[in-house]
Amino acid sequence: MSKVYNIALSVAKTAIKTVAAIAPDESSAKFLRFGRGQLSTRRDVEALGEKIDHCKPVFWIHAASLGEFAIARPIIRKLKSTLDCIVVVTFFSPTGYEALRRHPMREIDGVLYLPIDTEKNARHFVETLRPDCALFMVSEFWHNYLLELGRKKIPTFLVSALIRDDAPFFNKWYGNIYRKSLETFSHIFTLDRHSLENLNKLGVKSASINGDPLFDNAVQIASSRWEDPILNLFCNNRKVFVAGSIHEDEDLDMICDLANRNPDTKFIIVPHEITPGVISTLLSRLKGSTVVYGNAAGEEIDKAQNLIVDFVGALASIYRYGTFAYVGGGFTPLLHSVIEPVVYGLPVAFGPKIHRKVAARQLIEEGIGRSVSDAVELEKWFSELRLNPSALSDIKERADRYVKQNIGATPRVADAVIKSIKDAR
Repeated sequence: MSKVYNIALSVAKTAIKTVAAIAPDESSAKFLRFGRGQLSTRRDVEALGEKIDHCKPVFWIHAASLGEFAIARPIIRKLKSTLDCIVVVTFFSPTGYEALRRHPMREIDGVLYLPIDTEKNARHFVETLRPDCALFMVSEFWHNYLLELGRKKIPTFLVSALIRDDAPFFNKWYGNIYRKSLETFSHIFTLDRHSLENLNKLGVKSASINGDPLFDNAVQIASSRWEDPILNLFCNNRKVFVAGSIHEDEDLDMICDLANRNPDTKFIIVPHEITPGVISTLLSRLKGSTVVYGNAAGEEIDKAQNLIVDFVGALASIYRYGTFAYVGGGFTPLLHSVIEPVVYGLPVAFGPKIHRKVAARQLIEEGIGRSVSDAVELEKWFSELRLNPSALSDIKERADRYVKQNIGATPRVADAVIKSIKDAR
């Protein structure tokens, strides 16, 4: 099975780099941005490797995307505040990589695209950067990297793991390679009890229920002072509906429909992918006065019904301006963070595909969140709340309790990681 995996990855690597090399420079497609990043990964790894001071512990942290990096963010801060160490972060998603390059986090010493998971790339990456410890977020089972870390006896952790009944470890013809990957982790921190039970079925003993560091990250952002003059002028202490990480599918259709049906409500719309096509579609579909953040100026902002945010990286802070929230991605398997709006006490709606999101299911049980399948259900949810201050107040109290019950996952991860470093040294 490993041979099939390695052949497939080698073919994919060649194909991705070939397409990226011949594609027009002006193309901004996500796949091509990823491919262009892969063209220089070897040079980038070597350049960073030359700068690393190995007198300090080196932590390698990998997140597939910007959303998963939010899990790592509070862990990084905790590690840096406790140890004099080096932190290197890798991404697969261009959205995460580009956001961190544009807005660097001072605690991070290097940001890279993760080279494609071939045996050669994995060996070169680990031998060049020589991490003392590695942390992978959620479901990053990169077989060759994990085997290489295991061969070199480097402590490796999986954080916020969600092991579902339909995971590839169970009853899949290719499941064996994933089961072998699990064996390389020093410890796995799961999101819920069911994940822990599934790991036990697979023979994994070093695992524990930890909860989600996303709560710690979201609380830290919410408690930090942040404001924006354009958003201040647009919102002006009025009720605002924040639609975050909106995909160009049912999300966009539903939000445009809701905004058009409720012209007396302000809408802040933050697309998941900021492209000219998405901005153009929103402008054509929204009937009320609409401005794009990058073009906004003066009096028109205050009078507009809709504000389209055309930059990434601030959504978790923008939710503080909201009264209601909708989180996109719920019509795909990749629902985005529902925790970010809830730390501000907002009621939150989202699409129906929530099987991969523990928090979304919990929010429904707590009466804070609502799963909606179409524009009619979204309108019904919104109409129940928009003129009901007592319901909004009750949801805020429930949200505050829920968040307080779920903070604290970060120090448990950081403590285990730091202990592994001390034991190894």
